[in-house]
Amino acid sequence: MSLIKEQDYGTPARSGEPSVSVEIDGKRVLVPEGTSVMRAAAECGIDIPKLCATDNLEPFGSCRLCLVDIDGRKGSPASCTTPVAEGMKVRTQTPELAQLRRGVMELYISDHPLDCLTCPANGDCELQDMAGVVGLREVRYGFDGENHLDLPTDSTNPYFDFDASKCIACSRCVRACGEVQGTFALTIEGRGFESKVAAGAGGTFMESDCVSCGACVQACPTSTLQERSVVELGMPTRSVITTCAYCGVGCSFKAELRGDEVVRMVPYKDGKANEGHSCVKGRFAFGYASHPDRQLKPMVRERITDPWREVEWEEAIGHVGRRMMEIQARHGAGAIGGISSSRCTNEEVYVVQKMVRAAFGNNNVDTCARVCHSPTGYGLKQTYGTSAGTQDFKSVDKADVILVIGANPTDAHPVFGSRIKRRLRQGAKLIVADPRRIDLVRSPHVQAEHHLRVLPGTNVALINAMSHVVVTEGLVDREFVDERCEDFAEWERFISAPEHSPEAVESITGIPAAELRAATRLYAGARNATIMYGLGVTEHSQGSTMVMGMANLAMATGNIGREGVGVNPLRGQNNVQGSCDMGSFPHELPGYRHISDDVVRGTFETLWGRVLHPEPGLRIPNMFDAALDGTFMGLFVQGEDIVQSDPNTKHVTAALSAMDLVVVQDLFLNETSKYAHVFLPGTSFLEKNGTFTNAERRINRVRPVMAPRTGKHEWEIVCEIAQAMGYPMKYDDSAQIMDEIAMTTPTFAGVSFAKLDQVGSVQWPCNDAAPEGTPIMHIDGFVRGKGRFVTTDYVPTQERSTRKFPLILTTGRILSQYNVGAQTRRTGNTAWHPEDLLEMHPHDAEVRGIRDGDTVALASRVGETSLRVKIAERMPVGVVYTTFHHPVTGANVVTTENSDWATNCPEYKVTAVQVSLKHPVSAPAPVK
Repeated sequence: MSLIKEQDYGTPARSGEPSVSVEIDGKRVLVPEGTSVMRAAAECGIDIPKLCATDNLEPFGSCRLCLVDIDGRKGSPASCTTPVAEGMKVRTQTPELAQLRRGVMELYISDHPLDCLTCPANGDCELQDMAGVVGLREVRYGFDGENHLDLPTDSTNPYFDFDASKCIACSRCVRACGEVQGTFALTIEGRGFESKVAAGAGGTFMESDCVSCGACVQACPTSTLQERSVVELGMPTRSVITTCAYCGVGCSFKAELRGDEVVRMVPYKDGKANEGHSCVKGRFAFGYASHPDRQLKPMVRERITDPWREVEWEEAIGHVGRRMMEIQARHGAGAIGGISSSRCTNEEVYVVQKMVRAAFGNNNVDTCARVCHSPTGYGLKQTYGTSAGTQDFKSVDKADVILVIGANPTDAHPVFGSRIKRRLRQGAKLIVADPRRIDLVRSPHVQAEHHLRVLPGTNVALINAMSHVVVTEGLVDREFVDERCEDFAEWERFISAPEHSPEAVESITGIPAAELRAATRLYAGARNATIMYGLGVTEHSQGSTMVMGMANLAMATGNIGREGVGVNPLRGQNNVQGSCDMGSFPHELPGYRHISDDVVRGTFETLWGRVLHPEPGLRIPNMFDAALDGTFMGLFVQGEDIVQSDPNTKHVTAALSAMDLVVVQDLFLNETSKYAHVFLPGTSFLEKNGTFTNAERRINRVRPVMAPRTGKHEWEIVCEIAQAMGYPMKYDDSAQIMDEIAMTTPTFAGVSFAKLDQVGSVQWPCNDAAPEGTPIMHIDGFVRGKGRFVTTDYVPTQERSTRKFPLILTTGRILSQYNVGAQTRRTGNTAWHPEDLLEMHPHDAEVRGIRDGDTVALASRVGETSLRVKIAERMPVGVVYTTFHHPVTGANVVTTENSDWATNCPEYKVTAVQVSLKHPVSAPAPVK
């Protein structure tokens, strides 16, 4: 495959029907009103020279290369900033224009290094291209005058350099940082000849607010901003379009390679989830795939205290199959099970649950998605009839009010976070419900109308109070409720009760009643209001209740079933949605259909040739408890480090230590592999062939850029284990697995690799009724028929602060790191976050004698760990916060076994703790 070059139309597309007819160089083209002359020309195959213009930025008109002649107009206007008009006649090539363009290029080249042959951007430089396009053959001004050729290079960023001597001050990087990313870290400093790009107040990129999203690198038309990987490896020669394997946004990328070596990851403009944008992880943090820590050979040992022994695949797979059957013979058919991964493809996850049900002969299959978003599946299915969000990401562009609850999009879902910020700059209003003051509350050109600093564990009281205001102040959309919903009267009586008023719950939530009423009126009074939520909603003992509460609020205000509204979970990992879709829960087959349904079960029994057990199997916590009881003794773990990611680490390790066989399939030896008897090396996303499903239900292709470095695809390994246990399970390729998924799962009925290769991506349901997918759910009716209002009693969590543990710990993520850090810790991202830190309000620190940078003991009723403190005004008094990206910290040593009442999703967000000084710093040392 050759290098994929995407056309740059110069300026953004305008919405609306093509209605304006323009003639350009004798060609007639019909375009929407507001389209620039430059874009209209590009759409009819005419490329006008340009340097400052690119089609993901608004026109700027500074480079003066794109001048054109227009009949009836004086001078030569810039085509990028000139909108079309009906009947306009444009000429893009005349002798006068050619002379003007050559003059402009002479000025640029006279102040630019003449090192094209040795420049890393040689052959991929727009300045070089444009010099050729305008026919520049000499520079009359010479090269000895005043210039910028001795300006320094900023090499502080681990991924790219900024060579100021090559900068042409086109402002594309500055505009990309503002318009696309929304960080506004870059600016043009000085005027006239002294103009130059500056990061912050004249500092370096690393000292500035730059988040290393790569938008500036992507926008730069020269090698001023250049990836070091290109400098070291040379320009790529071929491209493969694939999908990022980090968060649930599901960004599309062009993996650009030389041979089988990835040179860079370039965000794909046709990617429906990201539209050409990226974050630091997806853009730059791919080096883990070739990290020397990767284990590429299977390993076996008899006891976890023995050293590992490398073996061939045949021995490893045979060993797993034999030992699993021995355990079943000794302890019963239900003594073994499996855990699937939200980081693996749909096809890989599907075969794991099939192996458990058909080869293991039980339903003991669960997924790491349980520990993050299982309440989403339960709550939305109860109210709307489907276990997924209601909108596509693009829908937020039509939202007038955005309610963000328990989510930090700029850190955990940064590309979508940038989209939210863009909409806010256009005039939408924002409400944030979060204990911490996250960046969205106040950042450049963005400020929330309301920050509801809800106390951890009181979300349901908050959402009930909002619904109480809607009902008692006459803000209900009665027409929508009467036509589309049921059980409203009972819910209305429940929610109208005085105990749900903002005044009654003020002491519970910590939110002033007047503030809560004002925020509710803003949400309910909007033409279009949308709810975006994250793990701060689901990882609670009442996570499922809260999801149903949000669903109630959206229905009561009529904010369902069109663009700009909805209830939308922001999934943490790349395939959380897909791992749930594929039947990874012990009670559900693919497509969220209960295992006890005889008709559904019969479909799989006929296809798989095995009788399936009709009773649900064990969830992950049940597996651990059964292991300690001696009744569950064999576990297959796919791509998940449960020791680091699951709560109450001591309980997890005790359970794993009690098992006879633990099999780990992963890229790296991790904390869980310390308790494993077999290690099966996995494949990185660069080697996978399959699909991921993102937070908006979008099914994206994951295409391999190289063959599996281990010699086997992960789905092949699973199939061979099943065969070693006597169950015939074989596919020729992963496309056949998707065909089987489509055959058995109604929401995927129209999905195939061929379909995805043709249209790019689709959002389920994709079937005969919706052959191109379903961006917006519940337009004319809910999946369950009518939306169901559910009463949502607030039940305080059992985990409360005490005299011994007076603080509440809540956990989360940070921009540069991902989940347990297995991937990102093996990249340059450690430059930003080399350790987990404990954020603490100055008051809580002062009363304990703790200063910034001190090492402290963090203790709960189940465990203790040590980490350094970061004093943070954004924290509320009484609440501390940390991340869980580094195993040396082991944040989950202190989290408890409390969980959601409906799904067992752990209550990571509420842990009673004490913080005490352990090792003071010798002098105040602010933690960055």
